[in-house]
Amino acid sequence: MHKHLTSAPSRPALQVTHQEQQTLVSLHGEFTLHSTPAILPHISSQLQTIGANGLVADLGQVTRMDDCGALVVLALERAAQAQKRTFTLRDIPDHVRELFTFLRLDESITPAVTKPDTPNVLARFGEKTLYVMDQAMQHISFVGELTVTICSIFRHPTQLRWSDTLRYMQSVGVDALPIVALISFLLGLIMAFMSAVQLQQFGANIYVASLVALAMVRELGPIMTAILVAGRSGSAFAAEIGTMKVSEEVDALITMGFHPTLFLVAPKVIASVLVVPFLALFSNFFAIGGGLLIGISALDLTTHSYMVQTMNTLTVFDIAWGMFKSALFALLIAAVGCFKGYQVRGGAASVGQATTSAVVSGIFLIILADSILAVVLRYWR
Repeated sequence: MHKHLTSAPSRPALQVTHQEQQTLVSLHGEFTLHSTPAILPHISSQLQTIGANGLVADLGQVTRMDDCGALVVLALERAAQAQKRTFTLRDIPDHVRELFTFLRLDESITPAVTKPDTPNVLARFGEKTLYVMDQAMQHISFVGELTVTICSIFRHPTQLRWSDTLRYMQSVGVDALPIVALISFLLGLIMAFMSAVQLQQFGANIYVASLVALAMVRELGPIMTAILVAGRSGSAFAAEIGTMKVSEEVDALITMGFHPTLFLVAPKVIASVLVVPFLALFSNFFAIGGGLLIGISALDLTTHSYMVQTMNTLTVFDIAWGMFKSALFALLIAAVGCFKGYQVRGGAASVGQATTSAVVSGIFLIILADSILAVVLRYWR
């Protein structure tokens, strides 16, 4: 059975076909501001009965459609919803798909697909493989673009937005100093107290200073500082760029001729790499202070003896190695945070997911990099 909704040959047409368990609506012609009002009033009356398998709209013959013409598709969707039937689209032309994307209709209307309900193991493995390859390509592209941008800044330092870089240095470093100081002080205090319980049995109280200093400067200081920075700044970077992606500010920057990586990513990365090593250095000082408190109060050590033992234990290489690790961790945190922000698609929920992913990925990379550096140091020295 065929019914045509058209008042003149020049107007667009909707051809309704009731198949066995499905209703098919084929759209033909141009759906614009001038022609759509003649179609809309007749849609609900011609779709009083929709097949059990739902309503399918075929857009393959649509030659032109504007935002007013998109109301026809929305009217078809409402007609299907009124009868609690599914609504899908098929054969969507590129120009119509671009319109739906601009109007955000592609998020609410489901295209017709031929994907089976329960894909087999090979299909799932193939989909996952393609996803992993796509993510790997995006990572490689981002790392390459960031590397080229940093090299360009070294050649032409005036390209960098120094005002924003200083602002991020304050956010990442100065604003994080209180929480880093508190955590490091408590960590040094706990390490000294726990190690003293064992070392007192051998009369080796003085070596508490060596243990606290060496553990903090080489390992725990850079790691704890990096984890705190990942939680504070890595998530903030992802949320900032992700929000800009959702509000299409990044696209606006590209339209105005700005390089997004140079404009948004480079100040964050450079600021993090510059301040996190010094933040780790402050962390070491406060941790040693926590150990000193235990040494004086519980181990009958003097301030002079504790600090002399600390200085005799540490070398310039230990301090430099810890700062190098902190700079590497900062690079990973800032790069991952910005990359996760660029991956945001959709709305506020996607921003939250990107923020969480930035923190988790940052901490994972910190631990992974520290493990690799520990092996390198073991065979290097």
